[in-house]
Amino acid sequence: MTDATTETVGTDAGDARITWHRAGKARLVLAVGHGAGGGIEARDLQALAGALPAHGVTVALVEQPWRVAGKKVAPAPKTLDAGWRGVWPALAAPGLPVVSGGRSAGARVACRTAAELGARAVLALSFPLHPPGRPEKSRAGELLGAGVPTLVVQGGNDPFGKPAEFPEGDFDLAEVACGDHGFAVPRRAGITQEQVLEVVTGAVRTWVASLG
Repeated sequence: MTDATTETVGTDAGDARITWHRAGKARLVLAVGHGAGGGIEARDLQALAGALPAHGVTVALVEQPWRVAGKKVAPAPKTLDAGWRGVWPALAAPGLPVVSGGRSAGARVACRTAAELGARAVLALSFPLHPPGRPEKSRAGELLGAGVPTLVVQGGNDPFGKPAEFPEGDFDLAEVACGDHGFAVPRRAGITQEQVLEVVTGAVRTWVASLG
């Protein structure tokens, strides 16, 4: 893991927190928000922070104000969006292109705000295409409306939307075979959790390199 520095940023939704994992010669910033059920300790977010700085990508893990305040339930989408907008000037401060990303609810935030904030691209980890068992409640419009190059990294067994359920659209999709919403895999999958994380970081690294 790279050395990390932490910055508190005031937003209209309260204080947010950015944990920076800086690349030596960075060419862009990957800003990643967490989901509604956890924070930046999520295994995939930590794996990205550990792997990508060596490839010229500064990773900024963003904690939404509700998590910083110690609350256990995420607020409404408009409040999450306000928190993300509030940290954006700090994310853009290094003067580098910023890839807006997140896992689950954080991925939705990234998609909804990418165009207005001027994001270079969007990384959607475990995009919640629909609530479990409710495919008719599709959130595909948020994904398709991002308006910038987008990579979805999705578990093959994600109850919030399996890869085959995603509509055709102008985005790339990388599948984590047998993975659930948190990219956990069953023992019978024939792949270790460490290998799963290598799949995730490898897909993101290759995609980021394609952005130029």
